[in-house]
Parts: sequence; structure tokens; C-alpha cells
Amino acid sequence: VQLQASGGGLVQAGGSLRLSCATSGRTFSRYVVGWFRQAPGKEREFVAAIWRSGAAYYADSTKGRFTISRDSAKNTVYLQMNSLKPEDTAVYYCAADQSITLSSITSSQYYDWWGQGTLVTVSS
Repeated sequence: VQLQASGGGLVQAGGSLRLSCATSGRTFSRYVVGWFRQAPGKEREFVAAIWRSGAAYYADSTKGRFTISRDSAKNTVYLQMNSLKPEDTAVYYCAADQSITLSSITSSQYYDWWGQGTLVTVSS
């Protein structure tokens, strides 16, 4: 599975961005798709995930500000990020897996397929 992440950029605190994770040649709805981020000097951390059913799961730090969604017709998963904070600055990665269990969706090690990452910079 090839994943293409896009949509990153520079935004002021309080602003919004929408990230996209697209794939081709696959039925994306069969996969669990997660977003992770990695800030300089920090470990990769879970941001959000969307289950095959469309159920969404969020990290405590992003709940209420970020929304993950899926457009099956476009084979694309989106991450709408609102009320951005400087601490949201990181490289954002999308990942997918077909056999991951619900208890593992917050762990990056259980995702088999990864996009290349897109940089989000939030200025104060």
C-alpha cells in the first residue's frame, strides 16, 4: 500500500490545516488509518485513527480540536486540525494496516504501511 500525505504548512496559532492521506489501487475502507506525529527530539506519538467502520479515536491532546474522516470514493483520509497550538508543530505521518486490533491503534509499531510525512509548523 502506497500512502501519500499532504497538506502541511505554516500556520499561526489558532489557525487550521487539513491534512490528506491518499492511496491508489486499494480499497482504503478495508484499512485502519492512523495519524502520528513526531516533533524534533521527541518520539513519534499517536494523533488520531479511524476504524473500518468509520469510528474515530483521538489522543487526549487532540480531542476536540482535530477531526479524522474518510472519503471512500476518493480513497482518502483527512485530518482536520483546528485551534492549532505551537506544540502541534511536528512532521505528521499517516499509516495504515488491515489487520491491526483496536487495542493497538495508538501504537505505531502495529501499522505496516506509512506515508512520507508532511511538516506542520505552528507559529506563536
